[in-house]
Amino acid sequence: MNEYQSSDQASARQGRVGYAAGAFDLFHVGHLNILRHAKSACDYLIAGVVSDELLRTRKRIEPVVPLTERLEIVRHIGFVDEAVEETWEDKLQAWEALRFDIFFKGDDWRGTAEGLRLEAEFAKVGVEVVYFPYTMSTSSTALRRALAQLEEQRELDTTLVQA
Repeated sequence: MNEYQSSDQASARQGRVGYAAGAFDLFHVGHLNILRHAKSACDYLIAGVVSDELLRTRKRIEPVVPLTERLEIVRHIGFVDEAVEETWEDKLQAWEALRFDIFFKGDDWRGTAEGLRLEAEFAKVGVEVVYFPYTMSTSSTALRRALAQLEEQRELDTTLVQA
């Protein structure tokens, strides 16, 4: 057992353990799809919710929804057995802490240098990498763009009213 598991969670992990990580900021149907597909491919699903700090440093984005709230949302998704804060710089560190059998990732990583590196590292420790289709209809990036446009319009409207 590690610092991220309660004794109940450690004992509940039977069968194939899967790990799906994401920001899960501005939670949408694409996030739900990944978690649904992941759960269908394992017996116990751990969702890693990327910390605010890692979002800022790794993805260079400011989270809209704070980590504590994102964790609360993800914890209550029926497909998720356990939700943990992801603070690891490297996915292999996540495996060392959580000991999962399957790592789930969006297929936008398939065939990329980062994806191939990840597959090679996980193969050495017996972890299978499974890719799921990226949901094209909705994305956090598109939602962020829409919010930014609304904010710009609001600022323009305020400037016009004040003039």
